[in-house]
Amino acid sequence: MRALFVRLPLVMVLAACSYGRFNLESTPATPSDEFALRRSHLLEQMQPGEVAIFHSAPTVNRNDDVDYPYRQDSDFYYLTGWEEPEAILVLQKMKSGKTNTVLFVRPRNPHMEIWTGFRQGPEGAMSLDGIDTAYAIGDFHDMRGTFLYSASKLILSDGGDKAFRTDLDEWLANAGHYAPALIQRASAITAPMRLIKSDSEIALLQEAIDITGASLVDAWGKLKNLDYEWQLAAEVEYGFKKRGAQRLGFPSIVGSGKNSTILHYETNRDPLDKSGLVVMDVGAEYHYYTADVTRTVPVDGTFSPEQRTIYELVLKANRAAIDAVQPGVNWREPHNTAVRVITEGLVELGLLEGEVDTLIAQNKYRKFFMHGTSHWLGLDVHDVGGHHQADGSPWELQPGMVLTIEPGIYIRDSLEGVDPKWYNIGVRIEDDVLVTKSGHQVLSGDIPKTVKAIEQVMR
Repeated sequence: MRALFVRLPLVMVLAACSYGRFNLESTPATPSDEFALRRSHLLEQMQPGEVAIFHSAPTVNRNDDVDYPYRQDSDFYYLTGWEEPEAILVLQKMKSGKTNTVLFVRPRNPHMEIWTGFRQGPEGAMSLDGIDTAYAIGDFHDMRGTFLYSASKLILSDGGDKAFRTDLDEWLANAGHYAPALIQRASAITAPMRLIKSDSEIALLQEAIDITGASLVDAWGKLKNLDYEWQLAAEVEYGFKKRGAQRLGFPSIVGSGKNSTILHYETNRDPLDKSGLVVMDVGAEYHYYTADVTRTVPVDGTFSPEQRTIYELVLKANRAAIDAVQPGVNWREPHNTAVRVITEGLVELGLLEGEVDTLIAQNKYRKFFMHGTSHWLGLDVHDVGGHHQADGSPWELQPGMVLTIEPGIYIRDSLEGVDPKWYNIGVRIEDDVLVTKSGHQVLSGDIPKTVKAIEQVMR
């Protein structure tokens, strides 16, 4: 097993394609000291006498003796880079102002390592930058009082491990007045930290996005010879794997024809509608950072006049919303921009009737465009940060934030008052956008999205 934090070679098989920006000579990786710097930043925000505890994600049983593939809790990984289960991070800021960073991990176990692979153990944990002490995970039960007795506040993330949280809650209840007087959710501190991406995080996101884009383009070239949605999804996901992605960032959405109008269609089992569009909302996860890209293409390689009309309107909204991504603007501004462009376009097409401002105020556009335009992107596909700052004010876009821009129009065949020529046309175009000091950078900008470029790739 590789040593933690070592820069790894990227094993990739690239399609002969002019899209994507793979760097075969070097692989982006999180610098070995960045995890320690993140912990130091968190400790700087803690007051003397406070303790922070972060638990790893639990293993989840699938059935019998088979577990789901393990993925570390995002906050835990963000602060440690540790990928093994059964681990606890303790950050302690003593009343003197001195700090203590302790990691509890699974001990080495030669017998289990025969079955499930190498464990790093406390010895491996001690090799990480900035770890003061490491112990076996079983020692936490006896040592927690050392950290928690008389602590003024406990900052806690249970990593989704309900058994750990139940046990800790019982211990805190029994500790009485020795227990911390306050308990705070750790996400109140980690979410704003994760919202602003470092250079290494942006590089990992870019790699995930490039893998996603090249895999999409590969799949489009084979689309005419495929018969089912699952075959198309398999082509894309194979592209992820062969280019070095460790996981999917989320279940792939590959819906054609009527399924293109279902926002989170994940079945991917129907026959491809040979005369319809197919919405492909997919994302490779690369070293824990995920892309989230949507492209909509005609299954037969050519947009019909009606499909092209709706597509061009969504593309116009996509571009206008991207242009609205600027430092200092309200995070909702790209959505408001997309709503206006789409509403104006729907009025011009006769799909909506009335004054644009009134239609927007009354949410009439939601008949065709019923979701938001943006969410944060990073370690999670719907990344942390929320819509508002701690003081209740909405976020203003800042350099280092990464968000999606994904307007769409969905015309179901059950909509009253709609000409049947528009039925079952669903279009979503999603890009991943970095806020910069001077404006923005479209990280997914190399992935084709004009009608001309898409039809050219599919010839």
